[in-house]
Amino acid sequence: MTTDVPKNLSQDPSINPIHDIVDVQTTDCCIVGGGPAGAVLALLLARQGISVMLLEAHKDFDRDFRGDTIHPSVMEIMEELGLSDRLLELPHTKMRQISIQTPQDTVTLADFSHLKTHYPYITMLPQVKFLEFITQEAQKYPSFRLVMGANVQELINENGVIQGVRYRGGGGWHEIRAILTVGADGRHSRLRHLGEFESIETSPPMDVLWFRVPRHPEDPEGGMARFRQGKIIAMLDRGDEWQVAYIIPKGGYQQVRAEGLEELKKSVVEVVPEFQQRIQNLHDWSKIAFLSVESSRVKRWYRPGLLLIGDAAHIMSPVGGVGINYAIQDAVVAANVLSKPFQNRQVQLSELAKVQRQRELPTRIIQAFQTFIQKRLFAPVLASNSTFIPPAFLRLPILRDLPGRLIAFGVFPVHLKT
Repeated sequence: MTTDVPKNLSQDPSINPIHDIVDVQTTDCCIVGGGPAGAVLALLLARQGISVMLLEAHKDFDRDFRGDTIHPSVMEIMEELGLSDRLLELPHTKMRQISIQTPQDTVTLADFSHLKTHYPYITMLPQVKFLEFITQEAQKYPSFRLVMGANVQELINENGVIQGVRYRGGGGWHEIRAILTVGADGRHSRLRHLGEFESIETSPPMDVLWFRVPRHPEDPEGGMARFRQGKIIAMLDRGDEWQVAYIIPKGGYQQVRAEGLEELKKSVVEVVPEFQQRIQNLHDWSKIAFLSVESSRVKRWYRPGLLLIGDAAHIMSPVGGVGINYAIQDAVVAANVLSKPFQNRQVQLSELAKVQRQRELPTRIIQAFQTFIQKRLFAPVLASNSTFIPPAFLRLPILRDLPGRLIAFGVFPVHLKT
């Protein structure tokens, strides 16, 4: 198999990383990106004595409005690791259903309470706490090392095979050589760009504005979406706060900004009247985060010496909050498939292809489900001022259970190999 050599993005003649390397280290697996996929994969490999370095570009894990939903599938994986009880000791809330409320009616989009699992709910846990928990667990193993503030700039490409990375941080350039490099660095993946992976993209009909408002004890629990003429607001129960998603048509952010913050608050109150006083906490645009919704996947997740997982391999829409769970399932499959090759000191291209084969179909199915929800539920509301009528399938008990199962577990539940 022939492979194109990635372009060297460090073209500044005043910087020659090959001659300015502070140190060179070796490891079995170099994971770039300390999100859920990278952190869980690092833990799974370290538990088996496989040498692993986890590189995170930021100085800490604390970023606002990251995905905070841990679904039953991931809780079962945590149980298999013997970590579920301790994880649930962290402050969290439980979402047992997702409903849609219109002026005329309330219907259930997904009900998790009847699922056959020890965890019939979505665990709402700040991602920063989850990542700290997982990496602290990994640090119990001598074969694990976490490097924060490691800004990866280059792939080490020798004869078409990726042999590791070079990164900036800690006083200069560093080089990590590895049997396998794993790109788990999220939707804006540097490794996806450096490796020149080709993506298949779709065009979701919406973008999202995220913000928080206080939640009162008498408020309903769980998650819900409210539909009014031309407007959609999703609300996630975060204990003493609502995490609110104000959904707007694709490309509509500049118009919202031009209309002003007061107009936005007025629009929110029209959909959720009980926010009349609480919305006043939004004093300026810095309190509001903009998410450009994307959905895509790379055609091939691997090349010699390099594998992409999580959002680096497939960017998910926020519909259903499944991104974290699919990323972690990618990590579990990668650990299941690659542990023995690592122990044999050689990872074949066919084994990287096996990871993609096991994860690509579930990814394509959930992305198709998200597209269906966006087109059938969201797009008609955003494009019209007419009264929204929930589709008939939401009222059929048999079909109504399918979204809950699909969101909770994915297409094929993933478990650890003993």
